[in-house]
Amino acid sequence: FFRKTIKELKPFFKNQIIVSAAKGMEREGCKRMSQVIEEELGKPKIAVLSGPNHAEEVSRKMPTASVVASRDKKTAKTHEIRGKTLGIIGYGNIGSQLSILAEAVGMRVVYFDILDKLPLGNAKRCLTLAELLKQSDIVSIHMSGNPKFHLIAKKEMQIMKPGAYLINTSRGGAVDSEVLAEFIKQGKLGGAALDVFQNEPFGSTQGKPKDQKFISVLQNIPNVILTPHIAGSTEESQKNIAEFVCGKMIEFINLGNTFLSVNLPNIQLPKLKNAHRLLHLHKNVPGILAKINSSLAYSKINILGQYLKTNEQIGYVITDVDKEYDKRVLQELRIIPDTIRFRVLY
Repeated sequence: FFRKTIKELKPFFKNQIIVSAAKGMEREGCKRMSQVIEEELGKPKIAVLSGPNHAEEVSRKMPTASVVASRDKKTAKTHEIRGKTLGIIGYGNIGSQLSILAEAVGMRVVYFDILDKLPLGNAKRCLTLAELLKQSDIVSIHMSGNPKFHLIAKKEMQIMKPGAYLINTSRGGAVDSEVLAEFIKQGKLGGAALDVFQNEPFGSTQGKPKDQKFISVLQNIPNVILTPHIAGSTEESQKNIAEFVCGKMIEFINLGNTFLSVNLPNIQLPKLKNAHRLLHLHKNVPGILAKINSSLAYSKINILGQYLKTNEQIGYVITDVDKEYDKRVLQELRIIPDTIRFRVLY
């Protein structure tokens, strides 16, 4: 290809320079190119260089240049992400970190979240999901919880920009896979990358055959990447998860913290200093807090701090008291009706 190109351009060469922008062109490659040029053009004053750094350096010194491609590369439907708009659905811990990384590589970032979240960097908040979908070249989903309906279904995909890409690493139920497959096949969307599915691939730890065949309507479609829920499967992430989980267990045992618990009311407590902490877990029924405080008042116990958090089924009362008190009150708190568990931190 290179020899043929040189022959075709032979009439135009006169004290010029040839620059190859082929990625990975080493010194030996330049030598071979130089040999071809000498054979075809009879050793004219032509410099052969490779790579963008060399090209930039020489272009400042030489008035003209002929740029020759060394391979037949296809650029159709191939784009840089620089300058494109990334739409992030769910601007929590992961979504906001992605926002920073995306801006670092030159992307414009917009986001949508049902909660009020302050933007990081130059990210812009969208007030509706439709507003985000209309302007995003790439949509990345980072929602939490298990959705009861498809967040991205036919209606939402019709709003998305033609040729846009969809990434889902959050929950499989967030996307209607069958509709997504049709939109990609029809060329309405450019492609997709999914790490989660409504029916997850089975692993050996799930009590089912590890080699059980995974079937998805998105398989064998060009421009679709499917991975078996392994976005967090690295040595570092597993180590971080183990340390995080152990840390949460220690905080619950030593402080009574339940932040990020999935079944208890979430509360982040201050450290315990020069006090005893009374932890009362109970059914969420009226009058429990009044009974607790009545027992403490009858025993003339000074309350240093008190915290209450409830969900639909459970109530959680945390009371910090002076170290000196009548210990008989502890038994009274344990036998309050609808008590689930009571313990003391010293």
